[in-house]
Amino acid sequence: MSTIDRSGHPSVAKVAAALAEAGQHAAADGIRILPAEVRTAAQAAEALGVEVGAIANSLVFRSRTGDIETALLALTSGAHRADTGLLASLTGADEIGKADAEFVRAHTGQPIGGVAPVGHPKALTTLVDTALRAHEVVWAAAGHPKSVYPTTFDGLVALTGGTPADVAGDGQDGRP
Repeated sequence: MSTIDRSGHPSVAKVAAALAEAGQHAAADGIRILPAEVRTAAQAAEALGVEVGAIANSLVFRSRTGDIETALLALTSGAHRADTGLLASLTGADEIGKADAEFVRAHTGQPIGGVAPVGHPKALTTLVDTALRAHEVVWAAAGHPKSVYPTTFDGLVALTGGTPADVAGDGQDGRP
């Protein structure tokens, strides 16, 4: 068990429990509570002393197919942006759009800037950016804007049941 005091962060405790339940004990024990909020990949990378590409951004989008709207979680490398047209194509959605803070909280139980890959009220359709494969250790949010945990690309896919995908458009992240 980690020595980090999570008592002031119920969503972090929920994420730690979900990680442990999934058998990802090293990730659960590796949760760090940082001195300041890190709401962007650049802030998280700076605080951890890692490349921005090693940060797994948890981006929640509004996905609409017909009259049905759901949440889509895209775990993207912090080194580039997700292409919403590509996300729609990958998921078969009619439209993918930006989610506001209320929508994110309703579907994840967590605030923007701290959304973890797990610990949500119900499982979300998830895409995991294949660019994260390039990093031996990937850092993801742990339920609060001050919290992160270490994992791997394979760990994220296994944890979320997500689909590996190239989520950046052409010309993103140095791609042709």
